[in-house]
Amino acid sequence: MPRPLWTGAISFGLVTIPIKVVSATEDHGIHFRQVHLEDLGRVRTRKVCEVDGEEVPPDEIAKGYEVAKDHTVPVTDEELGRMPLPTAKAIEIVAFVDADTIDPVRIGDSYFLTADGEVANKPYTLLRKALERSEKAAVAKFAWHNRERLGLLRVREGAIVLHSMRWPDEIRSPQELAPQHVELDEGEIDRAVELTETMALDGIDGFRDEYREALEELITAKAEGREPATPAEEGDREPGKVVDLMAALNASVEAAREGRGEGGGGRGEGGGDATVHEMPAKGRSTRKKTASGRGVAAEKDTGEKATADKRAAARKAPARKAPARKRSAS
Repeated sequence: MPRPLWTGAISFGLVTIPIKVVSATEDHGIHFRQVHLEDLGRVRTRKVCEVDGEEVPPDEIAKGYEVAKDHTVPVTDEELGRMPLPTAKAIEIVAFVDADTIDPVRIGDSYFLTADGEVANKPYTLLRKALERSEKAAVAKFAWHNRERLGLLRVREGAIVLHSMRWPDEIRSPQELAPQHVELDEGEIDRAVELTETMALDGIDGFRDEYREALEELITAKAEGREPATPAEEGDREPGKVVDLMAALNASVEAAREGRGEGGGGRGEGGGDATVHEMPAKGRSTRKKTASGRGVAAEKDTGEKATADKRAAARKAPARKAPARKRSAS
C-alpha cells in the first residue's frame, strides 16, 4: 500500500470513520534533472535572500504575505495552527448530490480513502453502501496545508474515492472564449454527430502514452551508447489551410469505419468516395486526398508501393539521359 498522505476521519452526521488518505494515481512521467552540459554536474536551485544576497537555510525560511508594495506581513506556522479550522482533521460531509450535476472542470486530484483500523470497517462499509444504493455523491469540506478545500466522495470498485474540487469562484467564465455568430449547415451537424457515433468506444483503457514510450526508448538507446531509432515521419500538415468542412467530415467518417473494419462507400454529395479539398493558396494548384482508404492512404501498402516505385523508376530512367544529350550538343 502506498504511504498515507493524510490521516483523519470522515464526519458523516454523527458517525465518525477513521481513515487514511492515499493517492489514487501514479506519476509515470519521465522527469529530467538540470545538468551542466560541460561536465553533466547537477544544477541545483538555491534559495537566496534578495536583500543580502546570501543563501538562506530551511530553518530561517518563513511565510509572508505582501499586503502592499514593500510591505510584507510575516505569518508563522504556530499562528496558522491556531486558526479556527474545524475540518483540519476531518472530511466533513455537508451534502449529497447527483454526480452528473458536478462540472468536471471543478474536479482535481483523486485520492483513495482506506479504513484506519478494525473499528473503522463497519462505518466505512455503511457509508459506501449508502452511496451505492442512493446513487449519490457526497460533497465534503476538508483542510490540507492550512487551506480549506471542497471535495467529492464517490465509490470505485468497493473503495471510497475523494476528488478535490475547486471553489465556484476559482472557475473562469468561458463565455468570452467561445466563437460567436457561426453559421452551420444541418447536414454538417448531422455528419459530425455520425462521426461521434462511428468513433464511439465502450472504454478508454486501451490508450497508452506513446510519447513516454518513445522517450524511454531514446533514453535507453543513449544509455547503451547506440543511435536512437528515427521516428516515423507523419504526413505534411500545413497550418492555416481552409478545409471543405463537409468533405472533411465525410472523409473522417469513412476513415473511422475502415479503422473498425466496417468498410462501406462514401456518402458525399453525388455518391462515391468522399474527398478532402485543400484550398489553393496563391500560386498553388488544388490537390485532393481521397478518404476511401485508396489513393494516398493505399500507398502505404507494401505491395502496391513496390509496384508504384518500379513504375516510377521506369519513367525516370529516360528522363536522366535527356539533360546529358543537351550538354553534349552544346
